[in-house]
Amino acid sequence: MSILSEFKAFAVKGNVVDMAVGIIIGAAFGKIVSSFVGDVVMPPIGMLIGGVDFTDLAITLKPAEGALPAVLLSYGKFLQTIFDFIIVAFAIFMGVKAINRLKREDAAAPAEPAGPTPDQQLLGEIRDLLKGRQDNP
Repeated sequence: MSILSEFKAFAVKGNVVDMAVGIIIGAAFGKIVSSFVGDVVMPPIGMLIGGVDFTDLAITLKPAEGALPAVLLSYGKFLQTIFDFIIVAFAIFMGVKAINRLKREDAAAPAEPAGPTPDQQLLGEIRDLLKGRQDNP
């Protein structure tokens, strides 16, 4: 089997396609969450702590000199990324928790036992007839 045919067999498997779709949707979801955190959550938090925008928080390690830009330790961007991660992780946790609850409810509801098939009914009738014959010789 050639490398190209092996790759084709791998690439068209359902799991690989599902994973690719999940990654694309995850990237889009990440952008939505980043916007939510940056534009909705962080402004009120920044206002509560004195109008500070976390993304602007930095320590200047070396000031700008001529054409060279300043060297900054931008810990505010790092804090923003951590807040983004916590919110994404919490959203995913809540989604998985809801899915698991639905699965448990489905598993908890026992399926009603199926009635006897026509073959089983016929065999039961034959058994009863034979039993009746044995009782009346």
